[in-house]
Amino acid sequence: MATDARQQHSFADPSPALNMINRVNVGDVITRATDQFPDREAVIGPDGTAITYRELEANINRLGHALLGLGLKRGDVVGVLARNCTEILLIYFACARAGLIFAPMNLGLKGEDIAYCLADAGAQVLVAESEFQDMVRSFPRDLVARQRVFWIGEVPGVPVKGSAGTLSELVTEGSAEPLEVFVDDRDGVQLLYTSGTTSNPKGVVTGHLAVIMSGLSGALAHGMSAGGATTVLVSLPLFHCAMLNGNVMPAFMVGGKAVLQRGFAPDIIPDLIEKHRIHHLTLLPVMYATLLQQSNVQGRDFTSVVRAGYAMAPMPEERLKAIHALFPNADVVLGAGQTEFTPAACRQRAEHQWSKAASWGTATAMTRIGIMDEEGNLLPRGEIGEVVYRGPQVMNGYLKLPEQTAESFRHGWFHSGDMAWMDEDGAVWFTDRKKDVIKTGGENVASIEVERCLLAHPAVADVAVVGLYHPRWGEAITAVVIPQSGAEIEAEELAGHCRSRLAGFKVPKSILIEQELPRTGTGKIQKHVIRASLKDFYLLKG
Repeated sequence: MATDARQQHSFADPSPALNMINRVNVGDVITRATDQFPDREAVIGPDGTAITYRELEANINRLGHALLGLGLKRGDVVGVLARNCTEILLIYFACARAGLIFAPMNLGLKGEDIAYCLADAGAQVLVAESEFQDMVRSFPRDLVARQRVFWIGEVPGVPVKGSAGTLSELVTEGSAEPLEVFVDDRDGVQLLYTSGTTSNPKGVVTGHLAVIMSGLSGALAHGMSAGGATTVLVSLPLFHCAMLNGNVMPAFMVGGKAVLQRGFAPDIIPDLIEKHRIHHLTLLPVMYATLLQQSNVQGRDFTSVVRAGYAMAPMPEERLKAIHALFPNADVVLGAGQTEFTPAACRQRAEHQWSKAASWGTATAMTRIGIMDEEGNLLPRGEIGEVVYRGPQVMNGYLKLPEQTAESFRHGWFHSGDMAWMDEDGAVWFTDRKKDVIKTGGENVASIEVERCLLAHPAVADVAVVGLYHPRWGEAITAVVIPQSGAEIEAEELAGHCRSRLAGFKVPKSILIEQELPRTGTGKIQKHVIRASLKDFYLLKG
């Protein structure tokens, strides 16, 4: 009599030995790379210190054992307050291997918002760079009382409640023996908080399988291979999934190297590219604009760069031409996605980098994309609707927010909140965020269309277009423009530029020249902050 195979051999059995055979675990990425390339450099820290895969693997095991030795259990949260450094990667992989959840804090948030995130996450351990000691001191007493704080760097001279020593001391307490505990493929491995707009930040819980699938898709899209020993420049923050999952994880999967910057420092990027023969870099459009203006970028040997990625928004053609000239061997391509779908969900293919430069590109290897109407019907190509996704890269859900999770998963798809249409090749052409479509005088205007027009002006470095309440028009199109360094420009000149390229109802009613735009820690423009600061602009203007 045959035995049901499902009963005969259940991989759901929480036995570490069986789990180690077939599991999907983010921490095992480093183990596999160490097996093949033990003496290859894995990370170059911001201070230039290198660590090999062999050394990284041993420290991951030590820290994982030490964290479990503190009494932490499967699914417990470790909060991290740090800029880019080798330690943040060490903590991430140690948490993964130990079955814990890594929760790096978005440093673009205010101190009170970070305190909220740590409390919401229920973090029992906080690892913080010593430079953030004043912020930690400012946290509510009940939050600090339930945490143990380990420091990257020196222990603060002035006592901080909850201090338990340094991270390096904690690492030395753990065993370097392989750490083998049961971790399910869908267990949470990272908890990232999206920037709050009208409410508190939302915690996005992502599982091991989603991160691994994202990493594999990224390696395929980037054309990375183990023999090539890919080197990635890390300028964007590691507390954000675009760099952590979309760039660093693919590199580690092929035994590559991550060269870290503490933060975006355009003046030293040329030296890093030449010294380390960087293959891949990803920057925001405004960062490329700044890099192109550096006096030390011309005449350099940047022939090693084969992929210059960017995110957030398309770039004007003139800037793309300048980037291609700077990196003559590179594909200059855009990737798009969001925290909830473990980026990237779309990437431009190399053959589309000019013909579809204004698109988001096509679906990544493990993603299916649809365009949906309000009733849950998938729309034919060419029609505008909401972008929806399916695939194993999706989040587990929003932490403690079951209703919002269910809303995002309605109709059997993940709902992005982005409006777009898809062409015959499957390329996604973004029109706007649902909330950023401006309704003016009975017409719907996509803010991104106006932004692209203004970015085409050579004196404009960056721009944000919002709709503000207007007693006559309902909403008035309003542009906040950041000029290129050293450029002088008048609002009327920009308005004329728009009038020559856009329909009359799409031309901004007002153009404001500013020196900076409010941004999140990952560089995303905070349009809600602009709207709030200018909400009475037209009433006061009269």
